Amino acid sequence: MLSVAAQTPPNAVPPMALNFPRDRFMRLPEVIHSTGLSRSTIYDLISRRQFPAQLSLGGKNVAWLASEIDGWMSERIAARYQGAQS
Repeated sequence: MLSVAAQTPPNAVPPMALNFPRDRFMRLPEVIHSTGLSRSTIYDLISRRQFPAQLSLGGKNVAWLASEIDGWMSERIAARYQGAQS
């Protein structure tokens, strides 16, 4: 029996990449509005690897995946509740 990697042509998208739910891009103003963080705080947290990094859309255009921002906020909420139970 061949593995999935052996069955996939070299330039094909890996099968697991096709299973991601539909996501959307968030530009910086929306990230600021959604998180309540300032621009400088967002970039500071990114540099400390404590916030999802932006992705390039080409040229000087960047965006964040909404699912990653939602996940980051969910982690912060969960951490608050875990701290309250201690």
